[in-house]
Amino acid sequence: MRPTEQLKEEHRVIEKVLSALDEFATALHEGRDVSAESLEKAADFFSNFADKCHHSKEERHLFPLLEQSGIPKEGGPLGVMLSEHDQARGFVRGMREAIERYAAGDRAAASDIVKNARGYIDLLHHHILKEDNVLYRMAEDMLSKEDQENLERCFHHVEEAEMGEHVHDHYLAIAAELQQEAAKL
Repeated sequence: MRPTEQLKEEHRVIEKVLSALDEFATALHEGRDVSAESLEKAADFFSNFADKCHHSKEERHLFPLLEQSGIPKEGGPLGVMLSEHDQARGFVRGMREAIERYAAGDRAAASDIVKNARGYIDLLHHHILKEDNVLYRMAEDMLSKEDQENLERCFHHVEEAEMGEHVHDHYLAIAAELQQEAAKL
């Protein structure tokens, strides 16, 4: 499988958890209770699967290779993607802080969870569209077979050596679990 196909598959998993987060945010906005554990799992998923694994593959391996191939970082699509990754981290930090307060019994923190969740969801939906439909297509056209094989090895290293063996599968299971939790609301 080409590296961009792997990243697209990860986007589909991220979108499932974004959908669950949207259900959680809607419930909180309507004044319904949401399990703090489910909220914590969602934030952990975004911190680890979406950022530490997925964004790491892009930032440390794909983007530098694209820059070497002629796509400018500053003033170009790579700079936009990096900026959006930073914005996403800010929303996740905001969610995590509010979830901590919510878990401690501060139900007023629900509005901060909703605000950060909605910002994150909106940002990520647009971000994923740009990557899937523009940046990854550019990568597929520009990168040689050797480049793609190297990226595959780098991506495997991120998953197994840096994240830990089977951690990727663990987060796939969490995504399915969060979808089930959201469906119960």
